[in-house]
Amino acid sequence: MSRDEGKSVSMKRWTIALGFAVSTLFVYLALRGLHLEEVWRGLQEADYRWILPGLPVYFLGVWARTWRWHYMLRSLKAIPPRRLFPVSIIGYMGNNVYPARAGEVIRAYLLRRREKVTISSSLATIIVERVFDGLVMILFVVVSLTLTPMALWLRRMVVLASLLFFGALFLFFALAAGPQKAQAMASWFVERLLPISLREPVEGIVGRFLAGLRFLLRGRDLGLIFAISIGIWLAETVVYWCIMQGFPFQVPFHALMLVTGVVNLATTIPSSPGYVGTFDVPGIRVLEGFGVPGEVAASYILVLHAALWLPITCLGFYYVWRESISWRDFGATAEETPLGTS
Repeated sequence: MSRDEGKSVSMKRWTIALGFAVSTLFVYLALRGLHLEEVWRGLQEADYRWILPGLPVYFLGVWARTWRWHYMLRSLKAIPPRRLFPVSIIGYMGNNVYPARAGEVIRAYLLRRREKVTISSSLATIIVERVFDGLVMILFVVVSLTLTPMALWLRRMVVLASLLFFGALFLFFALAAGPQKAQAMASWFVERLLPISLREPVEGIVGRFLAGLRFLLRGRDLGLIFAISIGIWLAETVVYWCIMQGFPFQVPFHALMLVTGVVNLATTIPSSPGYVGTFDVPGIRVLEGFGVPGEVAASYILVLHAALWLPITCLGFYYVWRESISWRDFGATAEETPLGTS
């Protein structure tokens, strides 16, 4: 193993260790002060039949995600949503079972394998996809908080998330609008910071990444993509509402929009696979702010988390089996560094 490879492996191990440490901390924060026997009783007494009407709504949202990705990819290649759907499902499954959102790289890898779209270009669309999701989450939080008092930690989250996601969107718009300038700037840095052997591959990656941002220049598609993004997350909030019917509490729909926004913003924090802890703590705290007892909130959030995690993970395993995909390939892809993309 070369020195650079050794550093890469060490960094990946540190990333994984950090994710599990963060999840452990959040699980501790979630359970601190709760009577665990009451949480367990809430799990036993829940009416799990309410998960069933939530599932078709959830997968309608997943189909909408695929449709949105189809529009983002059109500047690279017109791919029917039905062909993208298995790729999307496997990618989301990868996020649930691999650390550091490796499912996004897996999704890009599968798209290259099936549709010959380069990993760098498809990753550009996936990253901007996450930015749109973040903006919708901010919108949900702001709309919800106009109808309810805003806690200090939520105000801080809104400000920080707004700076992060609006800043990212502005940067991507600038890159899409001036690809030649962006490529020239990247070349300037590459020539001064990287050895000769890496310059050409890195410049190629930058060029393909910029190509993946071209869809941002199509105003009509951009508006449609944002509208679809709102629909995706409203559908997920309906799932939250369905599962709430199986528990002994009721909060307004805008409160569940707040839960949706806060928990999904929190999952941008590095954590273990499946967003353990980072999904749960914010959801419990928001519901407590609406008068829901902590134990009831915890049992509800645990069931909700499982309902969002298990079906798409199982479907992802099914598509992996149906597509005859090697898990060895996935393992290599999950550990792939940016310089290994093409």
